[in-house]
Amino acid sequence: MNFEDRFIRNADGLNLFARDYAPQGGAHGLPVLCLHGLTRNSADFEGIAPNIAQMGRQVIVPDVRGRGRSDYDPQSLRYQPVIYAQDTLAIMEALNIEQAVFLGTSMGGIMTMLLAALAPGCIAAAILNDIGPVLDPRGLARIGGYVGKGGNFASFEELAANLRATQGAAFPDFDNAQWLGFAQRVGKIQPDGRIGFAYDPSIADTFAKPSAAPPDLSPYFAAFAAKPVLLLRGALSDLLSTDGVAAMRQIKPDLISVEVPRVGHAPTLEEPAAKTAITDFLRQVP
Repeated sequence: MNFEDRFIRNADGLNLFARDYAPQGGAHGLPVLCLHGLTRNSADFEGIAPNIAQMGRQVIVPDVRGRGRSDYDPQSLRYQPVIYAQDTLAIMEALNIEQAVFLGTSMGGIMTMLLAALAPGCIAAAILNDIGPVLDPRGLARIGGYVGKGGNFASFEELAANLRATQGAAFPDFDNAQWLGFAQRVGKIQPDGRIGFAYDPSIADTFAKPSAAPPDLSPYFAAFAAKPVLLLRGALSDLLSTDGVAAMRQIKPDLISVEVPRVGHAPTLEEPAAKTAITDFLRQVP
């Protein structure tokens, strides 16, 4: 794949990894910074990042600490979005990026909302993938039921079968090849040759308990008032409800929203509706 490996050392002494896709055909527009979800990593965007790079934009896709090729944190209490947001600023500084268009999936969207409030100058526009300031407790409970658990499989095919069993409702149209590709993105070969998830199980230590009231991130989302925002929602999502989208429109009436059919939390961004929406949006923003 057409990207360079970047490693950035953060303030806590951890090495953070990022994929750096060069703009194709000359640079046109600000870089796009892609932030993945809770249990995912930079591979999550390998279906959309090359498309964005072909539009003439540099694309930076980090592995959040504790995921993928970034270092695991020995202090699990530091696994929280506000610290991930600070890491993102460190990556931008190291790569001499003052401002970018942000594309955040799930937790990556939460990080984006936090940055809109804490460092508004770094965000020119944002794409939020199946996430908003009001979270549906059903989705939080489902995620809490699997994060940090399991993850010892004999093969990627076995991991794919597990993913189909646990997340099949979100991707009812996936075929065997897509489930295997999903497994290869979220899994990694362990030293003993078995397959585990590509994240530190300790990320579960600070994840909200299913019984806890979901946080209201509305004050952070309100920081997007003067910025262009595209919202993608999976039509089958159990984390971002239609009421949640309506609440976002109350805060930001000019919100652009697109529903991605036949997919739950969260769209892979390879769906035609998602790809078209992202391409159209990027043509309209700096």
